Amino acid sequence: MNEKNGDTASFGFREVRADEKAHLVKGVFDNVAPNYDLMNDLMSGGAHRIWKAILIDRLNPQPGEILLDVAGGTGDIAAAFLQRADERPRAATSPPARAIVSDINREMLAAGRVRKRGPALADRIRLLCADAEKLPLPDASVDAYTIAFGIRNVTHIDKALAEARRVLKIGGRFFCLEFSHLETEGLQKLYDQYSFNVIPWLGENVAKDRASYQYLVESIRRFPTQENFAAMIRKAGFARVRHENLSAGIVAIHSGWRI
Repeated sequence: MNEKNGDTASFGFREVRADEKAHLVKGVFDNVAPNYDLMNDLMSGGAHRIWKAILIDRLNPQPGEILLDVAGGTGDIAAAFLQRADERPRAATSPPARAIVSDINREMLAAGRVRKRGPALADRIRLLCADAEKLPLPDASVDAYTIAFGIRNVTHIDKALAEARRVLKIGGRFFCLEFSHLETEGLQKLYDQYSFNVIPWLGENVAKDRASYQYLVESIRRFPTQENFAAMIRKAGFARVRHENLSAGIVAIHSGWRI
């Protein structure tokens, strides 16, 4: 689990003070930001692009909607959301879709590609340096909330889920794309062999930072099972909660509705 009772939280396989975790995670992403997209391609064999495309399919973006993408660093989810929404018919008097990219880490925002996507999209993407547990946004202000490969890094998952529900409008949708647990024990063992050996090696030899990628692997292994995380989403007050395994459970899309 990512959070504990009392004043401690998990940072990979270590237990640290809850008030220390955010600082430690920030250090990790300060380090990985310059090579974030390259390392994602190498670690997943490019599969993260397919997983994110499926996430956008499930979102079904529409003109006029406002997306909040939390832990959105590189801006790829937000840009894909806007591009898909722009493919839909839109009345001349209706506004186009917009997006807010929120990340607690300024280095990730600085390394983001949102400014390189042309003025047509960049003018509709707002960058926000903020904590997922304390979003500086009004109640009921967004139509959709996404968080991709980020929620396992927050200190208090329950607080981040409560904030997601708070900022969503009635009828709004919550989507979380996150590494998860494979569907069979045999596949899990094979994946663990890969992740605990190959990913830190890639971190050391490509990004020159083994420790950060060791943390990322450990944080994946400590994340709740699909069923346990779904229960947390329900406890936060979401309805029609479901999950969909991708690549046999390497990742899962969790979703729920603000009703």
